[in-house]
Amino acid sequence: MATKNPLHIGVLFSRVRVEEKWIFNVLEERGIHYERLDDREVSFDLENPLPWQSFDAVLERSISTTSGLYALRMLNAFGVPTVNMAFVAEICGDKLVTSARLAQAGIPQPRVVTAFTPEAALEAIEALGYPVVLKPVVGSWGRLLAKINDREAAEAVLEHKATLGSVQHSVFYIQEYIQKPQRDIRAILVGERVLTAIYRKSEHWITNTARGGGGELCPVTPQIEALCLRASRAVGGGVLGIDLVEHPEKGLMVNEVNHTTEFHTAQPLSGVDIAAEIVNYTLEVAKTGMPCKTLLKEMTC
Repeated sequence: MATKNPLHIGVLFSRVRVEEKWIFNVLEERGIHYERLDDREVSFDLENPLPWQSFDAVLERSISTTSGLYALRMLNAFGVPTVNMAFVAEICGDKLVTSARLAQAGIPQPRVVTAFTPEAALEAIEALGYPVVLKPVVGSWGRLLAKINDREAAEAVLEHKATLGSVQHSVFYIQEYIQKPQRDIRAILVGERVLTAIYRKSEHWITNTARGGGGELCPVTPQIEALCLRASRAVGGGVLGIDLVEHPEKGLMVNEVNHTTEFHTAQPLSGVDIAAEIVNYTLEVAKTGMPCKTLLKEMTC
């Protein structure tokens, strides 16, 4: 019989996917006092933070990067520890900022060039050499990616992005194309531990499982573990999904870091109860306020 836990936990979500079901099940099986917080229904009153301050910690699982980020900013401003903290979401939610952090930490990654006009972007692409990958700075699930094979394609895609004109398309994030072996690696980290890793395999150059890629267990080698832990520290740590690519000449590189990672493929493949580990970490944060003690200098609790 579950024992009542005195902690009060919030789980912020957009839709109850399989990961959220697993997390809710763990919380309920352990008798933990928690609330489901639908990000389509919540609001924040700057003059009345008390309702939010009743939470010992909030686990953010929003699908919307924007909703999740602003909720985390408000919660942290109210002094509520969150998983992950707002500054981590700010870094990981923007591919260019993530790349800059990885570069500062000396972590191997695909070469990235950025520009702010189609003309400058075309010049950068030509200097980098075809093929290249054009990505939105904000986005997930492998959406709005384009592999550019020649100047004609570059001109067309750049024109389309400039015409669309949104924030996602006004910054041109240009990444070298890597001839990976029809797979990449998704590692799941919680705190200072790499829980598991999977290969995401596809004949298409986009290997995301959300785009139809298959999953296969990947051994967590010392090299994978060390690289993932370095990347985690570079962005502030927490619960992360780190995507690695295998460069044919330079070896393992960090491609992206995800702060609200999905694990619907990794959990059953690995046999690791990732949902339970995330709950464990969230409870530890609730008890200790740990992230608030380890924030980067630009963030205050």
